[in-house]
Amino acid sequence: MTITLKRDDILKVQDIKVEKVSVPEWGGDVYVKGMTGTERDSFEASIVNMRGKGTNVDMSNVRAKLAAQTLCDESGEKLFTDADIKALGKKSASALQRVFEVAQKLSGIGDDAIQELTEGLQENPLEDSPTA
Repeated sequence: MTITLKRDDILKVQDIKVEKVSVPEWGGDVYVKGMTGTERDSFEASIVNMRGKGTNVDMSNVRAKLAAQTLCDESGEKLFTDADIKALGKKSASALQRVFEVAQKLSGIGDDAIQELTEGLQENPLEDSPTA
């Protein structure tokens, strides 16, 4: 028999996981948290650009963008803001990849999620434009 959850049951559950990750490139461990639904939507919006009828997925600095959203202290409080993305992007690619993979796992972002974002994109979004 399964339990049918009510509104308050769902809202009071602490369902955001935090995981300790060893990052030898940085000389220690860090904590990475799963994103909330709002944070994930914000992250996805930061890599999808809409221009008229065309859509473009901008994967530039995507590891740093996800790291900024998910690196946290032991209690889950974020360490970085969007203003730190450029600086994080200058850190070791190997270190960022470690954080990126754990953040993907904790946030339910698989390779299929990235694929979904890119589905339906045109090779040349300006191709149908009368000015192209």
